[in-house]
Amino acid sequence: MSAEQSEAERHKAKMAKRKAVQDAEVASKTIEKGLLIVNTGPGKGKSTAAFGLALRMLGYGRKVGVVQFIKGAWHSGEKDALAAFGDRVVWHTMGEGFTWETQDRERDVAAAGRAWEKARELLADPEMSLVILDELNIALRYDYLDLDEVVEALKARRSDLHVVVTGRNAKPALIEAADLVTEMTAVKHHFAAGVKAQQGIEF
Repeated sequence: MSAEQSEAERHKAKMAKRKAVQDAEVASKTIEKGLLIVNTGPGKGKSTAAFGLALRMLGYGRKVGVVQFIKGAWHSGEKDALAAFGDRVVWHTMGEGFTWETQDRERDVAAAGRAWEKARELLADPEMSLVILDELNIALRYDYLDLDEVVEALKARRSDLHVVVTGRNAKPALIEAADLVTEMTAVKHHFAAGVKAQQGIEF
């Protein structure tokens, strides 16, 4: 047997062992449930990842709801793209921009309250499979909403409903309640080099 054949056999045996371990691990997971997912951290891509899940869910013929808590002042390509799915996507843009843009706390609190009411409607809709609460973490960070009320409502959601919460600085109580938390890390960002926000990338 040549050295190449020997290496190929060793690799095949190693991968067969690895497959057996992976198969056993997958087979041991038997619970199916709606997940509370939190995308947080200073890195880019938190909302983008959430909308990727929306696309996946829509691919299976499911219904998706979106509430944008902060980014109301921005036009987004995701909204336009998902509109092609018709009434299988329910989208509510409720924010009026980031808090440094409005510079009016009372107005921000009122907007967050309206957004949360819409969110509760979507959470209660039996047709929804996925609800995205975009930038809810920002509203919670600035205490625009009651954290305990929000966490309890998310925990009390329908057992098969998936919810994704996005935004920096997720509160510890929300992280504790979540099933999956991803911390997006900022390693390098073109904005620091003077590159402006661009259509199709940032919005």
